[in-house]
Amino acid sequence: MRFQEKLEKIVRKNNSLLCVGLDSDSNRLRQMGYGESKQFSFNKSIIEATHDLVCSYKLNVAFYESIGYEGVKALKDTCDYLKKKYPEIPIIIDAKRADIGNTNKGYVQFVFTYLGADAVTLHPYLGSEAIGPFLEMKDKGIIILCRTSNSGAGEFQDLKVKGRELYKIVAENVAKKWNRNDNCLLVVGATYPDELRQVRKITGQGMWFLVPGIGAQGGDVEATMKAGLNRKGQGLIVNSSRSIIFSDNPRREANKLKEEINKYRIG
Repeated sequence: MRFQEKLEKIVRKNNSLLCVGLDSDSNRLRQMGYGESKQFSFNKSIIEATHDLVCSYKLNVAFYESIGYEGVKALKDTCDYLKKKYPEIPIIIDAKRADIGNTNKGYVQFVFTYLGADAVTLHPYLGSEAIGPFLEMKDKGIIILCRTSNSGAGEFQDLKVKGRELYKIVAENVAKKWNRNDNCLLVVGATYPDELRQVRKITGQGMWFLVPGIGAQGGDVEATMKAGLNRKGQGLIVNSSRSIIFSDNPRREANKLKEEINKYRIG
């Protein structure tokens, strides 16, 4: 099943555009009484509490690679657990990779063969030729950084090239040139709803966006939904991580955000 088909199926089943980020920061886990070797058990508890409320899970590799072997094992174990118990839920690996073609073959193998994930985040700086090994993965979601949620995003992304901001050029190229296999998505942060609205205009109604920045980063749900939803009341994978997984009641917080998102859906 192609990534977008899998995504749309779980969106209908769970009536949700919420993506929970399993950013299992080992420092936070220690403060909560978990050891570094307990990342997987922590992730499993979050999954069991929220699996019927989400459209996907996103795992940022930095939180796992930072502690070495044990972390990579927890990353692998989490992906294996999801594939075995909840295979209908897409797994997004937030790795922000991209390099020359031969190197990317190794990244492709790690993300899609070893981890068995459904989608990955990439940066566009090396161009479509360099990340060809990813773009040729027709059944996988290839999620390109466009207008990110961090406060310093505009340093390069707002630079004008022939009178147009760079993020708009990225959006246009991905939508009109890179997406020949209909497997591309864009990362557009909830902290920039005006830019999100512009990207939706550029790409049209069919492209999905991964939208970080809700929760701890302060993105506004209403502004995000009004700026980015497509005519079907879909098109956004709204990610929240810390404000859910490190809360006193992850299920309650996930359901609260899911319901808030759904208030603004029209499909």
